[in-house]
Amino acid sequence: MPAFASEEDAILGKWWNKEKDAQVDLHKCGAKICGKIVWLKEPVYPAGSTEGTPGSPKVDVHNKDESLRTRPIMGLLFLTGFSYEGEQVWAGGRVYDPKGGKTYDGRLTLRTADTLDLKGGYKVGFMMIGKESTWTRVK
Repeated sequence: MPAFASEEDAILGKWWNKEKDAQVDLHKCGAKICGKIVWLKEPVYPAGSTEGTPGSPKVDVHNKDESLRTRPIMGLLFLTGFSYEGEQVWAGGRVYDPKGGKTYDGRLTLRTADTLDLKGGYKVGFMMIGKESTWTRVK
């Protein structure tokens, strides 16, 4: 793991998603942490696609906002507003799911130097109900 100036920067860098079909760059957005898609295993629609023209770049077709449905998935800023809370946890952020077009509350937990858990869902009291995905650092 690269050396960081502080604990709050420990998650910065590139990460594989659980399926290893995308890489995400976690970086600073002012005082917060954001994440953007920087690599896709399949950046274009395959032959026979019903979501887009085969061979054209994948776009945000499921977004509730019709004006955003033509923005590319590659380069999409889909994690925003995460703040370090201590004890290897970043919270208070939002996670946009381009596969479903919905935005959720998010929480990131650094399990090891190379393992990061992303949880996205809805807050119910002090609990978050939703999905969790484990990412691994790109070497």
